[in-house]
Amino acid sequence: MKTRILGIEGTAWNLSAAVVDEDDVISEVTETYQPDTGGIHPREASQHHAKYASTVIQKLLENIKSKGIDPKTLDAVAFSQGPGLGPCLRTVATAARMLSLTLDIPIIGVNHCIAHIEVGKWKTPAKDPVVLYVSGANSQVLAYRKGKYRVFGETLDVGIGNALDKFARSAGLNHPGGPRIEKHAENFKKYVPLPYVVKGMDFSFSGLTTAARDALEYEAMEDVCYSFQETAFAMMVEVTERALAHTGKNEVLLAGGVGANMRLRDMLDIMSNDRGASFYVPEKRFMGDNGAMIAYLGLLMYRSGSITGLKDSHVDPNFRPDSVEVTWI
Repeated sequence: MKTRILGIEGTAWNLSAAVVDEDDVISEVTETYQPDTGGIHPREASQHHAKYASTVIQKLLENIKSKGIDPKTLDAVAFSQGPGLGPCLRTVATAARMLSLTLDIPIIGVNHCIAHIEVGKWKTPAKDPVVLYVSGANSQVLAYRKGKYRVFGETLDVGIGNALDKFARSAGLNHPGGPRIEKHAENFKKYVPLPYVVKGMDFSFSGLTTAARDALEYEAMEDVCYSFQETAFAMMVEVTERALAHTGKNEVLLAGGVGANMRLRDMLDIMSNDRGASFYVPEKRFMGDNGAMIAYLGLLMYRSGSITGLKDSHVDPNFRPDSVEVTWI
């Protein structure tokens, strides 16, 4: 009989719940928080999640019932234990505990970053890739080695998604900033020199963001948007290439919501081809935060015997992927 896991994601702006088995996503329901102005407000986002959690979960359970699946036959409930915004994490953890007690099934806390990696491997042919994981708050280059996902390089300050959003706000662009910057960049005329900051295997975006904001005073919006993307993405691709050379692996996987950017995909594809490596990107629905990725990592952990339990289901806003014992590989 197939294993079926319910997963709940709510680390930031996206509240999403899904049920998966080994083969595919059975059902998924999402309710997205959209700030009136500026970026994500943690308290408001958590209030959004608290408001809609019962509706999202109820609709999900009704969907699987319509497909002949009794919720009481689910094997476990998984939730994002971190990293993420504390108020949002706590709201989702509370919902997961409620489901665990109501359905009398185990609870599994999963690492949000690793969930992005595993859903990417699930939905592409990638087996053992070097991963560039890029989201709002996280920007890391990782690869599996000796029982853990090791971080080979990462941002020293803000994640690339937050850097894009911060620059977009200074340019008067609405949230989320990344897609709007990408659109403006398509009409560039020239490259504007901006700080390129790679220190060893790590990179930094704060100086780049400030310089791009200042450049708007004397350069065209389209040129600055293009230059911001080119500079930031080149920094991450450089570190990914060096991790590929260091590990000797022959696959590259792009994960996380910023991975929807087509220019970043092109740059990674060119680098991978030059190195004789295969480049993989899952379909867009699995790039941003989604319940299916939480459920699928929960499934892998459940089948390997990694059950969290209620007493250990506290959240960790700074939950690092390289602290997780990978029992399923």
